[in-house]
Amino acid sequence: MGERKSQTLGTRLGFAAFGVAALTMALWLRQVHAVALPDNRGVFVVFFVAAFGLGVTALVARPRWFAVLPALVAVAIGGFFPFSVSISRQEVATTGIQVGAVIPAFQALNRHGERFDSAALAGKPVLMKFFRGHW
Repeated sequence: MGERKSQTLGTRLGFAAFGVAALTMALWLRQVHAVALPDNRGVFVVFFVAAFGLGVTALVARPRWFAVLPALVAVAIGGFFPFSVSISRQEVATTGIQVGAVIPAFQALNRHGERFDSAALAGKPVLMKFFRGHW
């Protein structure tokens, strides 16, 4: 394959890799925002790994200068996500606090950064919401 054809292929692959990585990341962030992450993240992992592979292939094919950055971004995004998923297993506890149960004592920071103690809620009806991070 000629040098020019290789550059053209590398350029197209670089932008394709970026497109796959950006679209998959946008869908992931949409799921995070809706607090609706799937239990099986395999589809996301497959697409991020595909973006990584396309980006590496693009770089090996020596794309034109303007496609190098999109390929590198795809490699970074496509490599980071599967790595972070592999080290961040989030397990659901089998025992949790049930409606109407007494909450265990705890301390935390409120939205103003001040220390909050659950003992201050004793004898009052309370609705508590806990949000867990997804990354």
